[in-house]
Amino acid sequence: MDTRWMAQALALGRRGMGQTWPNPAVGCVIVREGRVVGRGWTQPGGRPHAEVMALQMAGDAARGATAYVTLEPCAHHGQTPPCCDALIAAGVARVVAPIADSDPRVSGQGFERLRQNGIQVRTGVLAGEALQDHAGFFLRVEQGRPWLTLKLALTLDGRIATATGESQWITGPEARHAAHALRARHDAVLVGGGTARADNPRLTVRGYDVPRQPVRVVASRNLDLPLLGDLARTAQEVPVWLCHGAGIGNDLFTAWQQLGAKLLPVPLSAGRLDAGGMLQVLGHQGLTRVFCEGGGQLAASLLAQDLVDELHVFTAGMALGAEGHPGIGALGINTLRDAPRFELVDVCPRGSDIQHVWRRISFT
Repeated sequence: MDTRWMAQALALGRRGMGQTWPNPAVGCVIVREGRVVGRGWTQPGGRPHAEVMALQMAGDAARGATAYVTLEPCAHHGQTPPCCDALIAAGVARVVAPIADSDPRVSGQGFERLRQNGIQVRTGVLAGEALQDHAGFFLRVEQGRPWLTLKLALTLDGRIATATGESQWITGPEARHAAHALRARHDAVLVGGGTARADNPRLTVRGYDVPRQPVRVVASRNLDLPLLGDLARTAQEVPVWLCHGAGIGNDLFTAWQQLGAKLLPVPLSAGRLDAGGMLQVLGHQGLTRVFCEGGGQLAASLLAQDLVDELHVFTAGMALGAEGHPGIGALGINTLRDAPRFELVDVCPRGSDIQHVWRRISFT
């Protein structure tokens, strides 16, 4: 039965993906005598936490119950009291959690405090699924960077635009709808400066009701982005973060500041923004999951530094030929053993297109 209830808690936690950063998206189910008496998930902005939401629903019924939580309950005082103390005060008899929290402020201390107060603790239930769900949070805590999902919308021959730059639309409405669902499950949407200049994208979630939109991030060394485009026009409504070369201080810098954008200096490598350094900067800002939508050079930079954790490739039934723009820029690979490798984890038809999901082998 523990597996059944933990699966429900994991499903609840996923409702918070893209909304809870810098906190993890946790789910909690409280069960007493085979009946669910409380449910909760981490709320937008990271609080209240899942356990608090579930305990509020359960009320007195939590006494003697089992709490299924998708991550070790926190044991430190942040902006809210520790969740392990709330579980203890509520009188739960048992806590089931798949994995420990790698945050050094918690890391085993939550489980230990529960045990010291006579609460039975079981771990390891659906641990693999929980590790995947919380991978972005763990990456930020342990490596300082967010989980990076790369999305590519390609023709059969791997092109993202014609020779003249026409790209709307290679894939159909069903594929684009699926891409918006992916945006909604990430903290931020990232594009390169070339994409921002060529497509004038909004980078917002459309077709889904989300409590808050993802942060819109543009990587542009010189900040040479249109000041009359959709991003500039809406910068005070939905956050815009611009990653630029360190030391820049031109009129464009001042203009974007006045429009309400956050300016983030990033170190350079070979004259370009360093992709690894950029992700470190974004992790420092609290992001745990970033969804990259192009273009080809940015995709190549991320792949070259082994920073792509998951790939979502939408393939359309058309071909553009060698003169079309490639979906991935030059990687400088001379031998097959040097090529980035991914494991296929899912294939799904999207109207007349196909979505392939690949995950970095080194992660699995």
